[in-house]
Amino acid sequence: MRRREFITLLCGSAAVWPVGARAQQKGVPLIGFLNTQSADSFSHLVAGFQQGLREAGFLEGQNIQIEYRWAEGRYDRLPELANDLVHRGIAVLVATGGEPAALAAKGSTQTIPIVFLIGGDPVRIGLVSGMNRPGGNATGATLLSTEIEVKRLGLLKELLPKANLIAALINPDFPLAEARRQDVLEAASRVGLKTIVVTARSETEFEPAFATAIEQRADALMVFAEPLFNSRRDQIATLAERYNCPRSMKFANMLWRALDEGLYREVAHYTARILRGEKPSDLPIIQPTKFQTVINLKSAKALGLTVPPTLLATADDVIE
Repeated sequence: MRRREFITLLCGSAAVWPVGARAQQKGVPLIGFLNTQSADSFSHLVAGFQQGLREAGFLEGQNIQIEYRWAEGRYDRLPELANDLVHRGIAVLVATGGEPAALAAKGSTQTIPIVFLIGGDPVRIGLVSGMNRPGGNATGATLLSTEIEVKRLGLLKELLPKANLIAALINPDFPLAEARRQDVLEAASRVGLKTIVVTARSETEFEPAFATAIEQRADALMVFAEPLFNSRRDQIATLAERYNCPRSMKFANMLWRALDEGLYREVAHYTARILRGEKPSDLPIIQPTKFQTVINLKSAKALGLTVPPTLLATADDVIE
């Protein structure tokens, strides 16, 4: 299994979080927390968010309250959940788990401050007017994951020089699925690769997607950065091993939690600044400032892959 990925350098920490929100206390700011997935799959990330709030002096149940809403992978539920939070008189709407939640939040209010966490370009999808000066009522963090697809495919081609065909795993229910499909087709064409698209709307469709990729004789599988896939990365990794399929995922699994928790802490810091009176329009979008190439030699060996010396020489970290 190919585990060489780009890693944003952010630190994380763990914390315990209560399930469910208490009734709002009089005079205590209420934060609305909207997520595309489930409480179980994102518990450690909520811990990172609450850790960030504590670092900023805000403790849930004391000087803030939080109402949580989980879409359980049902993107169509997000607008209703966002509207429900807005009608509860929240002070800030935190939209996490990718673009679907952020777009639903943006559609629910033009006045309540929004802090989002997405993978793509917030300007491109209309969340903000600029990266340094967002304007409007929204700001947040982005991984800019869609901007590095060409690099990912280039590295994959270097690892598998004889590769001709890759399969791209996409969730067709993701609002930006068609844009992602076009991105990968263009990126693959630039490095001389042909592409087929396999789809999965839920975890039950992962294995059929892998089977299709193998039937089509794909040399590798590219898994897009998408909330469903992110939350099921271990299942996808297991299937990749079972089908002996090199994969190009968004992040190395061993560093995923540190990355995500760090980003959720950053989102919490922005939330705290807004609660203290700063405007979202004045808070620049948080972006990755450094990326690393990590090569897992043990995984490569398990798949019978030989990592070229030139690739090893340029790696930031090599896992023996």
